[in-house]
Amino acid sequence: MSDIQELIANTRPLTGTGSARATRRTGQTPAIIYGEGSTPQTIMVETKIIARLYQTGRFLSSLYDINIDGKKTRVIPKDIQLHPVKDSPMHVDFLLLSKDSKVTVEVSVIFSNENISPGIKKGGVLNIVRHSVECECPSDQIPDCLSVDLSNAEMGDSIHISAIKLPDGVTPVITDRDFTIATIAAPAGLTENQDDEKGDESADSEDEVSSSEEDS
Repeated sequence: MSDIQELIANTRPLTGTGSARATRRTGQTPAIIYGEGSTPQTIMVETKIIARLYQTGRFLSSLYDINIDGKKTRVIPKDIQLHPVKDSPMHVDFLLLSKDSKVTVEVSVIFSNENISPGIKKGGVLNIVRHSVECECPSDQIPDCLSVDLSNAEMGDSIHISAIKLPDGVTPVITDRDFTIATIAAPAGLTENQDDEKGDESADSEDEVSSSEEDS
């Protein structure tokens, strides 16, 4: 996994709507750290930093070390509230982690070797069913992504979760079935042509039967 990023934060002694609004006016986003049986701690983090991290698309599946007056606390964001119009951060919930903690996160799926996939080279289309997979992971072993190698994928193939090598300790939340990640589908034109051919074959067969009945 990627290096854990440090976030500089300050304590926020006051709580409530008025305090939160005052915090936002200073360019800070109100936040809270909770979990592991500890007393929740109210903090504030620079808004432009939270916004930049959120725009990466991996904010809620990344670990951070929150630095408050030199003391670092390992956390993972569990929720972020956004402004309904501006889409800017309004509040963040951070879950406190220990070295033995397990977390449930969405892990992105990436595809490689599309250019040499036999099915795609024949005109097949990569149909992505899941762009991410919800996984349970040790808090210090969250994978950056799940990789799918398409170098041997043929037209008509389905790629299931069982085809992906997961890191040690990482398991998909869905365990009752071997769910589909992607398929290599035949292009629409080819499917239509095949359907037309089948229709022509059926029509020919019907004509042959009709001719036989007339002769008899």
